[in-house]
Amino acid sequence: MSGFVTKPEPIQVPGLVHLHTGKVRDLYRDQAGRLVMVASDRTSAFDWVLPNDIPDKGRILTQLSLWWFGQISDLVPSHVISTELPDGAPADWAGRTMVCDNLEMFPVECVARGYLTGSGLLEYRESRTVCGIALPEGLEDGSELPAPIYTPALKAEVGEHDENVPYEETARRIGADWAATLRQTTLAVYTRASEIARKRGLILADTKFEFGLRGGELVIGDEVLTPDSSRFWPADEWQPGRTQASYDKQIIRNWLASPASGWDRTGELPPPALPEEIAERTRARYVEAYERLTESKWV
Repeated sequence: MSGFVTKPEPIQVPGLVHLHTGKVRDLYRDQAGRLVMVASDRTSAFDWVLPNDIPDKGRILTQLSLWWFGQISDLVPSHVISTELPDGAPADWAGRTMVCDNLEMFPVECVARGYLTGSGLLEYRESRTVCGIALPEGLEDGSELPAPIYTPALKAEVGEHDENVPYEETARRIGADWAATLRQTTLAVYTRASEIARKRGLILADTKFEFGLRGGELVIGDEVLTPDSSRFWPADEWQPGRTQASYDKQIIRNWLASPASGWDRTGELPPPALPEEIAERTRARYVEAYERLTESKWV
């Protein structure tokens, strides 16, 4: 069992039609047919959207995505049209709202991995492959791969796992040409972002992107290269063979998995609310990631 502990009621704004409430974002359509994406402060772990928020998370994710869109604009355009608030929108939407083109989205999570960890590590331990890609013997948790690999997944609904699939399956679903384009673009963006992160003392272990079409042109959408969609590790603390320190929700996962939370992951009850100290430590990691990557102060 998974999903929302308590699903929030969507905010109604004149001129906007509410389309969807996701794990992190609320999606609307304006009168011009454009999408209005509002990043909330919600957070999820173990497939549950938790009952309390991480302060500033929505703004941090939005501003970091906007910064990254600028860094990769020569590789692929983004879906962002404007960051101005729609008329009548709540004031607290400021800084966490993007008005975007309504893309024809590909049903594929485009994942790039430069290091072995997560679900890729589990598969590797069983078969020495990741999404059917053969890898050398002797790799450990956190090992750098010989070269970055593309490991697509099919998108899942809230409360379900994305399904890792072989590249050939994406080619069957969306056509060989578009599958090849997604792979090439994903690896190009990952390589650019990895180089930028390295200059700032961070390792980009893996990341995922979503792409769509705008009049036949490939466009990158959703969020990009944030702690919610990527694993960033401090380069000076990297040590293969163990779990790496990470700029993501690991603080939350660790607490939920500990006896302190009193929560049974294998049961049917939803997870408890996070203690204030855990929420604040998580916020601090998001802020640190933003500041290290952008080399600017979070305010």
